[in-house]
Amino acid sequence: MGRYIGPVCRLCRREGLKLMLKGTRCETAKCAMERQWRSNPPGMHAWRKRKSGNYAVRLREKQKVKRYYGVLERQFMRYFRMAERGRTNTGEQLMSILERRLDNVVCKLGFAQSRKAARVAIAHGHIYVNGRRVGRPGYLVTQGDRVGVKPSERSQKFIRHSVGDGGPPLQPWLQLDAQRLEATIAALPTREDVQIPVEEQLIIEMCSR
Repeated sequence: MGRYIGPVCRLCRREGLKLMLKGTRCETAKCAMERQWRSNPPGMHAWRKRKSGNYAVRLREKQKVKRYYGVLERQFMRYFRMAERGRTNTGEQLMSILERRLDNVVCKLGFAQSRKAARVAIAHGHIYVNGRRVGRPGYLVTQGDRVGVKPSERSQKFIRHSVGDGGPPLQPWLQLDAQRLEATIAALPTREDVQIPVEEQLIIEMCSR
């Protein structure tokens, strides 16, 4: 399975914004984007400013979304084909599908500090969906699903440690029972629930070529 094993701060610098790839660390002064010289794009010629063409602008939007949600090209194109078959706006449908990924839901519930940490928790069997273990971070939740923690002392302790550090504000499409460490998907996420600034129409134009 392909995966990126390089420095993640380099990805944020390339896209020019915080992708929150290190969780709460990205909100502190230790974040590379907070330092003047490191906020520039990576590379020895980063100081050279060049005007981006139409292709480059669309590519950057696509790469930004892929890196934010932690998906690869094949996964992303599969989600795009799913969005194309939908009856609503393709761009909004695409962003809704990405929001429904299990690793994204676990991160937004505060069960993990980042999407990468959420993928580790899912792969190690700490997360249950509707009372069953789900080991795929790309599992798409639906309305009415119950996302919880494995009923074992080890898993409960592991997740409560992350919850105790404080997570992002809970979004209205998620209902969390902090005592039981269980959440319900009250509704499907909409375009307004996406927390990263993105022009999805540019992505659709590029993927439709």
